[in-house]
Amino acid sequence: MSLLADRSRRLLPALAERSRRLLPALADRSRGCPWLLPAAWLGLLACIALVAAPASFAVLARADAGRVNGRIFQVEAWVSIGAALLLWLLERARARRAAAAGRGSVFSTEMVLLLGTLLATLLAAYGVQPMIEAARSGLPVPLGFGVLHAVSVGLFGVKLLLVAALAWRAAAVQ
Repeated sequence: MSLLADRSRRLLPALAERSRRLLPALADRSRGCPWLLPAAWLGLLACIALVAAPASFAVLARADAGRVNGRIFQVEAWVSIGAALLLWLLERARARRAAAAGRGSVFSTEMVLLLGTLLATLLAAYGVQPMIEAARSGLPVPLGFGVLHAVSVGLFGVKLLLVAALAWRAAAVQ
């Protein structure tokens, strides 16, 4: 029993120190290609907007294409939430290190861009999309289907522009 307790006393501080250094280590590893995740995210959004959504309307009936695109944008929302949160954690660790070294604030421009993308994603996926589904089903909603669709497209466009700015800023660091 004493051997186990002794090992635990030596191992636990080492594990705690490793976990404290995890995010900064990930941020350090991403220094070689900080543009990779924002660029991939931008590519995904562009492919959805320019290829997937128009292609489904070209080959499917309008109602079926709408359902397919609804599912595509549902999956895209989860990917965008995950990408925004991962980039937020990495950027937060980078900004804290920069602030500790006296080279900036703990709240960076990249963090503002990421908050904007997260807000646009959440508003579209959990605010507008349920109302679109309700309007499509014939339930009463405060705005018509066309207006809701325009708001959804606008939010997607804002997110696309914010991610493009994020990818541009990340590439400019190189």
